[in-house]
Amino acid sequence: MQRMNIINKLVTSGVVSVVRAESPEKALKIVEAVVAGGIKSIELTYSVPKANDVIADLVAQYIGTDVIIGAGTVLDATSARLALVAGAQFVVSPSFNKEVAKICNLYQIPYIPGVLTPREAGEALQYGSEIIKLFPGDITGAAMIKDLKGPFPYINVMPSGGVSADNVETWFKAGAVAVSAGGGVTAPAYKEDYASVTLNAKKFMDAFHRVEFKE
Repeated sequence: MQRMNIINKLVTSGVVSVVRAESPEKALKIVEAVVAGGIKSIELTYSVPKANDVIADLVAQYIGTDVIIGAGTVLDATSARLALVAGAQFVVSPSFNKEVAKICNLYQIPYIPGVLTPREAGEALQYGSEIIKLFPGDITGAAMIKDLKGPFPYINVMPSGGVSADNVETWFKAGAVAVSAGGGVTAPAYKEDYASVTLNAKKFMDAFHRVEFKE
């Protein structure tokens, strides 16, 4: 039940913000700015120093709210295990990893692996991934979702890479269940401009809500 609740929250929130930063303190500021803009799904990458501590802090900060905290750039089972102990509610990888899939399945946490080919998509589905990350999305384009749904009609796709507020509608019309955005939301944080991060997050959410209203 926990796993499906998290998946439902991911799909309902529509947009996952990928947060990278050179320090834990900056990561926390970025997340606060993103959430202030309305994005409820946060992917805190393992490129952030002391990522486990940051995940634990974020989970504690947003407990009892609609915000969910996931771990990103998870490359191995050890990192996945540490993320789950810290309280991560979903796990994202740039590519598929069997051992990460197994540990996430064991603890009933959604695992969203990066997929580029039908073969990778099929393997991810066999190992229980309810959502796959189409990555890099700027290379495949939105048409790839339709192509994947031919042989895999029940696949749920979240594009990552090349997603902007301007093309959110295109991705969802192509069949995406959610979209993932990194610098398109958080880039101003490199100049400590957190107000613009919030504005970017709001633009993404506005675009997502427009798609919902049209359907």
